[in-house]
Amino acid sequence: MTYPIAYQLYSSRNFPPLAAQLPVLKAMGYDAIEPWLPAYEADPALFRRQLDDAGLKCLGFHMPLAGLAGEPQRYIEIAQTLGATYLIPPYVTAEEREPTIAYWRALGEKLARGAEAAAPHGLQVAWHNHDFEFIALDDGSRPIDHIFAAGGPAVKFEIDCGWIVRAGADPAAELDRFADRIVAIQTKDTAPIGTRQDDGWTATGDGIIDWQALVPLFRKTAADHIVTEHDNPSDWQAFASRSINHLKALGL
Repeated sequence: MTYPIAYQLYSSRNFPPLAAQLPVLKAMGYDAIEPWLPAYEADPALFRRQLDDAGLKCLGFHMPLAGLAGEPQRYIEIAQTLGATYLIPPYVTAEEREPTIAYWRALGEKLARGAEAAAPHGLQVAWHNHDFEFIALDDGSRPIDHIFAAGGPAVKFEIDCGWIVRAGADPAAELDRFADRIVAIQTKDTAPIGTRQDDGWTATGDGIIDWQALVPLFRKTAADHIVTEHDNPSDWQAFASRSINHLKALGL
């Protein structure tokens, strides 16, 4: 089985205009893009036309948790305009986070309410992780487990393997643990800890993650697509090209 491969447009936010990147990504072999706010916000219909013109799809998009909680209908309509299936809140700021079980359970409950609103439209809500969800609280429990326990089975998961490694956790174990919940896999790669160039991130296949060992675990999840991402590449085209070529060489 091969997967559609999407490119997280956040990776090249520092190299505008974004619309000009789309045909380049298509020529590299990408099937889709995963936009982040505000890439699509000003005019979702225009953004969709730009995707269509480039021959790319949008399978899911990143959006604020506050938007899912406070104005879900707006983002449901954006999903419909973009042709996306997955609404993906990806982050809460350090200032918002509280080191308590109650905080993380409440976050999961917000996701569950968003998933309930999205479901009648054939849409799903997925959480995207960073490192902080895998760092234990004082009682030894982990935020990620509280998020999903409170969210219930309707809350899905876009797993970011690079951030899991940065947290000191094992992506293989998390792919196995959350296999039924994972709908998208981000193949973010990290250079050896302490690397300063490009904030320590690198193209998929150029870092310390053994992707070949993870591929069999990918296939056991419910994921229906792969996403490449790099938080701060100095050369976005080199990153994008190297990453998709490595994934295709792995048979993905």
